[in-house]
Amino acid sequence: MPLTNPIKNKIQLLKQEFEKKRLGKDALLALLDESDISENVYNSNAIENSSLTLKETEKVLLEMELSRDVSLREVYEAKNLARVIEYTRKKAAAAELNKEWILLLHKMLIGGIDDKIAGRFRKKGEYVRVGAYVAPAPEQVERMMESILIEYNSKLDGYFLDKIAKFHLDFESIHPFCDGNGRIGRALINCQLLRLGFPRLIICNKEKKYYYQAFSDYREKKNTKPMEKVLALALIESLHKRLAYLKGEKVVHLADYAKGQKPSAPAIFNAARRQNIPAFRERGVWQIGIRG
Repeated sequence: MPLTNPIKNKIQLLKQEFEKKRLGKDALLALLDESDISENVYNSNAIENSSLTLKETEKVLLEMELSRDVSLREVYEAKNLARVIEYTRKKAAAAELNKEWILLLHKMLIGGIDDKIAGRFRKKGEYVRVGAYVAPAPEQVERMMESILIEYNSKLDGYFLDKIAKFHLDFESIHPFCDGNGRIGRALINCQLLRLGFPRLIICNKEKKYYYQAFSDYREKKNTKPMEKVLALALIESLHKRLAYLKGEKVVHLADYAKGQKPSAPAIFNAARRQNIPAFRERGVWQIGIRG
C-alpha cells in the first residue's frame, strides 16, 4: 500500500525547496546535523528501553558527569551509536547498501560492549525474539539478508520511501543480529535517505507505539502503509526544521505561536503532529519558524 500522491507531492516540493535553499550553506547544515546527534541517539536508544534521558545522553556525549549512577552498558550504547551516526553522516552518501556496510556499522555499535557478537550475523543456536515474535532461525539469516538487499538494490521503480519502509520492515523481521537490530535498522534508514540527498530523520520515542504497531501490521497482514506513514511524517518534519533555519526564519515555541491564533492550541498541536503545518521538534519541544 503506497503513500498517497498528496504526501509524495509534499515531500517532492519540500525536497526541491531544500535543494535550492541549501546552496552555499553547508556549514549551517553541518551544525544542524551535529545538533541532532544527541536527539537521534536518545530516541533510538529510548525505543530500546534505555533509561538515559535526553539531558543525560547529551552529558554522556560531552563526557560530563551524571547526577545518578547509570549502567556502563548504557553509556557505551550512547557513545557507540553517536559514532555510528557521525560516521554515516560523512560516509553514507558514497557507500553502497550491502552486507559489508551493515556488518561494519554493527561492529561500531556493539564493539566494546559485546565483542563476541559485534560485526557478525547470528550463528547456529542464537535465537532472538521481540515480544511474542520469534525471528527466523539463524541458519536462514544470511540467505534472507542477501534476498532483501538484492530486492532493494535492484528494484529501480517504485517510490523511494515505500522501498525504504519495506526494507526496514524486512530487516527487523529477520533480526539478523543477537543485539542492536533496531538501532542499526534505524541508522540504515538514514543511510538510505542520505544517499538520495535527503536529511536524516528521527523516529521519536513518543511515537514508539505507532512504530511498533507498524511491525505487527506487516507481520500479520503484510501491510506496509503504517511504516510508510511513520517515515513520511518524520522526513517531512526533518525537512521543515532545516528549511526554517535555511530560510533564516525566527524559530519560536509552538505554544507561544498558538497564542492568539484562531484555531485552538490543541488543534495547532494536532496539525503539527500530522505535519499539516511546518512545525518540528527540538529537544522534544514543538517549534515553528516564522518570518522575522
